[in-house]
Amino acid sequence: MRIRFAGARRQAGMSVPIMMIMLGVMLVSSVYLLRSSNSTTLTTANLAYETSLAKAADLGIHQAYAWLAATPRSALWNDVLAAGYRATTNPAPGKGPADKEYWYGSAKLVDNAGNQVEYVIHRLCTFAGPFDQSQPVNSCALTAAKQHTDGRVGVGDSLSSDAPAYQGQPQISYVITARISGPRGGNVMNQAVVMMGP
Repeated sequence: MRIRFAGARRQAGMSVPIMMIMLGVMLVSSVYLLRSSNSTTLTTANLAYETSLAKAADLGIHQAYAWLAATPRSALWNDVLAAGYRATTNPAPGKGPADKEYWYGSAKLVDNAGNQVEYVIHRLCTFAGPFDQSQPVNSCALTAAKQHTDGRVGVGDSLSSDAPAYQGQPQISYVITARISGPRGGNVMNQAVVMMGP
């Protein structure tokens, strides 16, 4: 004989489906967390890789600057392709570092990690040959030498690029461009502007 208690009902079994849903949500969350941490690791590794390539490209800039500083000014009147130096820059629009002609005569070196660094130096003048301030036939990008140590510009000092008169000897601008193509497809290009007297 069966005994039934008053008020007792048959259970519908809702706890199992709720637990399965919660386990599914936890599984999806853990997979997302794992993929997110992998993405963070890859991003960090890529940033470190780009930084190391940028430092390697800086080696090309330092090498070019050392050559530029040690070379007599009269030797800079004409191209020295063996050192990656060009006495002129191409004034045509759109002819920049992305153009193949820009890298004509570039110099190459290999750093300690085996990366090949390529650099080129351009004197910002329209023509090869000497620059004479009294007869400015050769148009060069000039900068006035710094006259004050506190950063002030003195009365009469010219900061205009087309001003004909400079206090003291003007300085000619040289652009050093270095690039590197890494083994994993990373490309970095750095530039520096150097100003030196003619």
